[in-house]
Amino acid sequence: MSITQKETIKRSVEQESDNNWRDVLYDVIFKADTVPGKSFDVALIVIIALSVITVIINTVDTIDQKYGHFLHMAELVFTVIFTIEYILRLICCRRPVAYAKSFFGVVDLFSILPTYISVFLPSSHVLAVVRIIRVLRIFRVLKLVKYVGESELLIDALRSSRRKITVFLFSVITIVIIFGSVMYIVETPENGFTNIPQSIYWAVVTLTTVGYGDMTPQTHIGKVLSMVIMVMGYGIIAVPTGIVTAEMTKAMRHHNKVSSNVCEGCGYRWHDDDAHYCKHCGNSL
Repeated sequence: MSITQKETIKRSVEQESDNNWRDVLYDVIFKADTVPGKSFDVALIVIIALSVITVIINTVDTIDQKYGHFLHMAELVFTVIFTIEYILRLICCRRPVAYAKSFFGVVDLFSILPTYISVFLPSSHVLAVVRIIRVLRIFRVLKLVKYVGESELLIDALRSSRRKITVFLFSVITIVIIFGSVMYIVETPENGFTNIPQSIYWAVVTLTTVGYGDMTPQTHIGKVLSMVIMVMGYGIIAVPTGIVTAEMTKAMRHHNKVSSNVCEGCGYRWHDDDAHYCKHCGNSL
């Protein structure tokens, strides 16, 4: 056997070994239908919940004064764990860039960035910025979405209904602008309708049936318009609910006909039974 053949065999064995441990790692991290995968998901859910609780209670001055050092150390440990998790996800994916650009990839990245940024911005004049960045860690709760069984269904329904929702929101904006402008003409500044933006604010509050009561019409025409916009509010609230419900029904019918194979490129699941490539990144299934 020549040296070239030996080197080729050695590379083939090394590549096969590398693929084996990557496949095992992928099964543990991305697949929840195995015992190691379930254990990994449960452990990560607990860590995410603890990290979110840490961020929340760290904003309480009395707790921060007494246990601030402990909470900061715990936050550092959580960040290291999430960093390792993020790196492992990129390593075991066949297309790490595709996963990094995906929704969950962005969430994973933003769950660790705030802590590192706050470390490099310790100056007192940027204290307010650091505080905002630290609070952004609360969005780690979004990492829990990937462990909710029907999260993909809900996301698909919202994605499918985005055009209808956009048209609906445009219609609502048009209505509040019209009613706000009319109320500005009908009512007087003494009643709080000092300008059109302020009147539009009243229209939004009234249309959504919130009714703060800080601005109330005093004229008869204004009261009639108020009743009209209140009644419209009840009907308008039901529209987006119906749109999303219809799309969720379609998504449920579709998901009942698809497999739950997980793409090794970007981590997306719910592909068609006869699909050979991922619909998100194009990776071979």
